[in-house]
Amino acid sequence: MLLKDILASKGRTVYTIAPLQSIMDVVRKMVEHNCGSLVVCDGDSMVGIISERDILRTVAVLDKRFEQITVESRMTCNVITGTPLDCINDTLGLMSAKRIRHLPVLEEGKLYGMVSIGDLVNAQHRLLVLENHQLMTFIQS
Repeated sequence: MLLKDILASKGRTVYTIAPLQSIMDVVRKMVEHNCGSLVVCDGDSMVGIISERDILRTVAVLDKRFEQITVESRMTCNVITGTPLDCINDTLGLMSAKRIRHLPVLEEGKLYGMVSIGDLVNAQHRLLVLENHQLMTFIQS
């Protein structure tokens, strides 16, 4: 199974935020959309990602108000990304090795969608359940 298959079933909506918005704006948007990260976009270009982990690091080191801290000052700039044609197993390995939970998916440099480690685990679980059912049916026939 490929990332494009997961995105075809879950949808390709990606929640974004601008670099000059505040960390408080990030928190509000994450709560509103019940998500764990936002892609930081300057116009149509992805310039970073900000996650719950980035917010926790902000709390740990800064004593400013969230309204005074910009997204660009706390975002991750070197974003690890995938493509629609990446397979689940390779992507799970990459995300585990890099210790990331959210992966923007790009096609020809443009934002195509976003997958989480949970999306990949759920998809892999569904495949294993289906395989198990098919094997059990084959054995019993």
